[in-house]
Amino acid sequence: MELYLDSADRREIEEAFGLGVLDGLTTTPTFMHRHGISDVDAYLRELAEIVPVLQVEALGDTADEIRAEAERLVGLGLDPERTVFKVPVSLEAVRACRRMADEGLRVNVHLVYTLQQAYMAMHAGAEYVCPLVGRLQDQGQDALALVADAVEAVERYGYPTRIMFSSVRHVEHVRNALQLGAHTITVPYHILTRLTENVFTSQGADQFRVHTRLMTKTVADVMSSDNPVVPEGTEIREAIVKMTEHGFGCITVVDEAGGIRGVFTDGDLRRLLQKDGRDVLERRLSDLAYGTPVTIEAGARLNDASELFHRHKVDTLLVVEGGRAVGMLDIQDL
Repeated sequence: MELYLDSADRREIEEAFGLGVLDGLTTTPTFMHRHGISDVDAYLRELAEIVPVLQVEALGDTADEIRAEAERLVGLGLDPERTVFKVPVSLEAVRACRRMADEGLRVNVHLVYTLQQAYMAMHAGAEYVCPLVGRLQDQGQDALALVADAVEAVERYGYPTRIMFSSVRHVEHVRNALQLGAHTITVPYHILTRLTENVFTSQGADQFRVHTRLMTKTVADVMSSDNPVVPEGTEIREAIVKMTEHGFGCITVVDEAGGIRGVFTDGDLRRLLQKDGRDVLERRLSDLAYGTPVTIEAGARLNDASELFHRHKVDTLLVVEGGRAVGMLDIQDL
């Protein structure tokens, strides 16, 4: 199914065709005036340089006027092989379509509301027949049935016509067009940008990015540059100040040679205060007994760190390198 953009906004058009997936552009002078375009002819020439196929209206009250307008647009420099002239369906439009098709011009008979109108356009050699699905549905009509019937007529009778699903109002219309076998669809930019959206895809992509980072990033890549280390001779009162300054709930205690004695945490402080009261603040870190801290090498992958967080049910890991404390990894860093 061909995919067209329906727009007159230059920014939208440039961004959309930058995707490299669009087959062409449908536009109208009405859209252009809404966007402040006063020199329509000059703007059409600019758009023709941007898009692979430009579908633009050739208006007139009679077949001769319609055909003359198409010829005028070609005279502006529009390539007839890359231009499709949109003509609102009528008897005069059918007459113009037949003449233009015989001359090798490409025609889209649009504003189609019935299968009979579609049939006349097909029989007159229209390359595109364009039912306005959204407008029909606004009026309570079964627009999807019209598209299905038009597609079936093309296939049954072998008309060289493409049914263009237009007046697209929401993403579901694109699914409808695909299910009905429409040959072409023209969508506004805000619909185009939502065609790849899906909440489950977004969740899966987020999980994929997280897992990829966990497998490729190291602890050193994300850990804090702070290295909250204090000598074991430090008073507990001073250790609390250092802990607060660094913004961690723990601090690394080292001996005179820089070797790791252990880790003093805010939980340790609460337990000491409950047991010994405020006098404990006068004691030194060297007076305390330490268990083996949960450590991780700076060069370890983040998925290893994640496993340690969950296994030991801790919020902070002591990061080491060559047996020395080099920093802390908080679970929020992940």
